[in-house]
Amino acid sequence: MHISSSAAVYVISVAADLAGMHPQTLRQYDRLGLVSPERTAGRGRRYSGKDIAKLRLIQQLSQDEGVNLVGIKKIIDLQNQVDALKSRNEELEDEVRARRSVQERDARVFAAGTVGGDVVSISRGRRPQGRPEPGALVLYNRYRRG
Repeated sequence: MHISSSAAVYVISVAADLAGMHPQTLRQYDRLGLVSPERTAGRGRRYSGKDIAKLRLIQQLSQDEGVNLVGIKKIIDLQNQVDALKSRNEELEDEVRARRSVQERDARVFAAGTVGGDVVSISRGRRPQGRPEPGALVLYNRYRRG
């Protein structure tokens, strides 16, 4: 059985042990908004694997890097903001790819045919076979973006 890292399954005492902290420290971090565990119907805190990883990060920043709790809160908020922006960027890139795909599928390219100078439809990126006969009109758009 696999438990998702976002599943809130750890009570405060287990979460504190896993993070190497005192349960009171977890309560303080919750009050400060550094970690927001889910709540049970009886208002008990339940921590997820992601919450435990965040608690370990907080401990590392505090003890190893010397960052105070206000600084840690700003770091976490900025990281959340970066994650949200990355997610939105991926959504927009997917949308651009989809629109380009439709645009390329619907785009038609025309050229002067080799017989009689008739206008023929060809695939994008292809050249007409042979050479147009002398005097055939070939349209050129110098403003076309490619």
